[in-house]
Amino acid sequence: MRRNRNPFGALSHFALIVWALLIILPLLWTFLAAFKNNTEIFGDALQLPGEIRWDNWVRAWEKAQVGRYMINTVIVVFFGTLGTMLFGSMAAYVLARYKFIGSKLIYLLFVSGMAFPVFLAITPLFFVVKQVGLHDSLFGLIVVYIAYSMPFTVFFLAAFFRTLPEAIAEAAKIDGASHTRTFFQVMLPMAKPGLVSITIFNVLGQWNQYLLPLALITDRDKYVITQGIADISTIAGYEADWPALFAAMNLAILPVLIVYIIFQRQIQSGLGAGAVK
Repeated sequence: MRRNRNPFGALSHFALIVWALLIILPLLWTFLAAFKNNTEIFGDALQLPGEIRWDNWVRAWEKAQVGRYMINTVIVVFFGTLGTMLFGSMAAYVLARYKFIGSKLIYLLFVSGMAFPVFLAITPLFFVVKQVGLHDSLFGLIVVYIAYSMPFTVFFLAAFFRTLPEAIAEAAKIDGASHTRTFFQVMLPMAKPGLVSITIFNVLGQWNQYLLPLALITDRDKYVITQGIADISTIAGYEADWPALFAAMNLAILPVLIVYIIFQRQIQSGLGAGAVK
């Protein structure tokens, strides 16, 4: 059995190495390009920059207004993730722990949202948001982010809440705890691994969202980071300031990369706990 498994083990390791190189090399090239000039960028891809040019990052932050785009993105992602986790966890808990008429149908409607491509709803979504007066506003974008993040959040957290011990909820009820108190003080902390994992997934997904803000935000002062990078790319095509473009890309990549590196163990433990349950 060991001899039969060795070739497959070596093949899987080789595939992982190739996959890692496909991810690492473009990131490395992007990072090095942020310190180069135009001549060096279009030269040897992995050549080290002749000098460390921090002015590329300064131009990206100030001239290209990446700082403003970053602030807008932080605001939208923070409140979008907060609203998603609050409403998503409450909906998942009710659908997982309480049985009532239509509960399965509501759950299936939430889950079916994951199979609905975003681009199919862009046109009607644009008119709905515009009619309610939320077009070109960060608040409107936050509401849309929450709506589009809810299906996966409910689907993911419902698996955790279904497997939590019923005896603990009954003990809290005997002690006089209300449904709300039982949820926030007893059941929610027990689902911490799943909450951490889905929170990070929502942060990454909302941070990298481009199609929704492209359709709902036209005011440059309210651009998020993905719109800002695309705008910088267009400007760079005319001004040939590619170093500033790559510096801006690094400013967009580094926050989510740092978040993932810090919380990777929590993500893995949360996914593992969900799989076991």
